[in-house]
Amino acid sequence: MSLSRLLSIPLLVLVATAGPVYWALPEGLGVARSLGIVTGWAGCGLLLASLLLMLREPRLALGMGGLDRMYRWHHWTGMAAYVLLLAHPLLLAAESWPTDRRLAWQTLSPWTQGWPVWLGWLALLLLMAGLAVTFEKRIPYRVWRSLHVGLGLGVIVGLLHLVLLGIEAPIWPAFGLVVVFLGWRIVGEDSGLAAYPYVVESTETVAKDMIEVALKPLADPLSVAPGQFVLVAFFAGPGYRGCGEFHPFTVSGMRAGGIIRVGIKALGDCTRKIQSVGPGVPARIQGAFGCFLAERSRVPQLWVAGGVGITPFVAKLRDRPLDRQTLLLYLYRTEEDAAFLPEIRAMAATNPHLTFRSVATGDGVPDLDLILPDAATLTDHECYICGPPAMVAGVKAALQPRGITPRHLHSENFEFR
Repeated sequence: MSLSRLLSIPLLVLVATAGPVYWALPEGLGVARSLGIVTGWAGCGLLLASLLLMLREPRLALGMGGLDRMYRWHHWTGMAAYVLLLAHPLLLAAESWPTDRRLAWQTLSPWTQGWPVWLGWLALLLLMAGLAVTFEKRIPYRVWRSLHVGLGLGVIVGLLHLVLLGIEAPIWPAFGLVVVFLGWRIVGEDSGLAAYPYVVESTETVAKDMIEVALKPLADPLSVAPGQFVLVAFFAGPGYRGCGEFHPFTVSGMRAGGIIRVGIKALGDCTRKIQSVGPGVPARIQGAFGCFLAERSRVPQLWVAGGVGITPFVAKLRDRPLDRQTLLLYLYRTEEDAAFLPEIRAMAATNPHLTFRSVATGDGVPDLDLILPDAATLTDHECYICGPPAMVAGVKAALQPRGITPRHLHSENFEFR
């Protein structure tokens, strides 16, 4: 990752936090009250940054190092903002606590302060609800998304809290940004109005509970490269009711005419329903995202795939013949679960640069020390890993004692909400 992309999000967070704090920096007040003002404005700035980082705009994601990186920072900045905003009223009340505890309570109590304080506490409760669901992975996606809207509502209510306190100068520009960010996310992205229209051309079962769907463009085709993923929503069509939810799917191949193929594993209610999708079903696509496999040097490669993580490597193999020596290790439970296995074996038999090893691990934890090549074999190799998070972490840990530094380890998180 380039230095500009690496620094883009930290600089955004720094500017979003320091700008409001500098504008509102108090003078001549007590320490606790000054800290209360600073934490309030810093929290507001972090919330604006968090809203920007939730957008699924391909060019923005490319400039910031990837959509998964943006989402991690979106989560972290949201959490930090909530902590700062929770500290804000407590520090304001702490100013008078040593001398007048009744006044300290009145500072916190909405019953004595009226609507401005009521809205402040309501904003904190909405933020708490929106952040709480991020830790609960068992919530259905549709319910999770609805509850997560509490973050946006919390920001709007928080800004109204400031307006009712008589602070208007910096609030209206911030309110405008909030409307733009939320409007683009809800109208342009979640509803699919800014997405590319496609239709299902064909489907093929490639493994147990996994299909490959070929999508044909109905307008200008999406520009996509091997190793990227797209967000796809399938709608009601012939013999299919549709989920209407955007989910990330890794591109498994591209064909003439702008046709995109994606691999879809049944991992939840919606993706299980998609297994029955057929030709003629309308879809909309957002993307493409990610840069996995994009920045490949001329040195030999090690590719390690686990389960459905084979998909980006299949896209690369289908795109063009390899021009450098590559060892592909494919880990799966049983051959019934191994997507694209016959095709990969056929490509390995005709491509002199591709060495292919498949390993059926069963239900146990694979012994990576036995599976992975030794240090001498991996000299001057670039290593690319895709699969379940636990497998990716295990492979990285096993490769580093073999002399592979983090700079030569590449992976991307294809699983996020």
